[in-house]
Amino acid sequence: MTATIERVTTENTAPKAGTVHDRAVRYLLAGTRLALGWIFLWAFVDKMFGFGMATEQKNAWINGGSPTKGFLTFGVAGPFKDLYTGIAGAAWADWLFMVGLAGIGVALLLGIGMRVAAVAGGLLLVLMWTAVLPPENNPFMDDHLIYAAVLAVLALVNVGDTVGLGRVWAALPIVRRMPWLR
Repeated sequence: MTATIERVTTENTAPKAGTVHDRAVRYLLAGTRLALGWIFLWAFVDKMFGFGMATEQKNAWINGGSPTKGFLTFGVAGPFKDLYTGIAGAAWADWLFMVGLAGIGVALLLGIGMRVAAVAGGLLLVLMWTAVLPPENNPFMDDHLIYAAVLAVLALVNVGDTVGLGRVWAALPIVRRMPWLR
């Protein structure tokens, strides 16, 4: 009975490789990867140069501003508030945050290092979620957790191979020796 259910379920519902459905899913996930990559990269660029979207030019990192000071000083709430306000404006926190945003954004846009980007991005997003506990509009769920889950899915299905450099990246000798870099 179990074998029959298993066979019927996989035969009737799983898309066959190369089908229109499969290609559509791959391209939809690739578009999602590109959009999420742009979210991370734009956050980096705006904080670096202060284009006025979220960061004023006078507060840009390139002009001596701190990408972490404003939010971690005035925007945090909840049980971790003291932890986050304590690191607000610290040079190491600024560098780690900015390198993280840039690295995750570039990796997602190029489709390379998806596993590393998913772990780093997921960690950053969960930390950002803990900075505003409880979320404003829900007892526990917000977009940071959804984005973290999406990053995991994108890495698990190797979506960097579609409209990206994932296959080329995977063929590099160092990536073949250390598959976690995939």
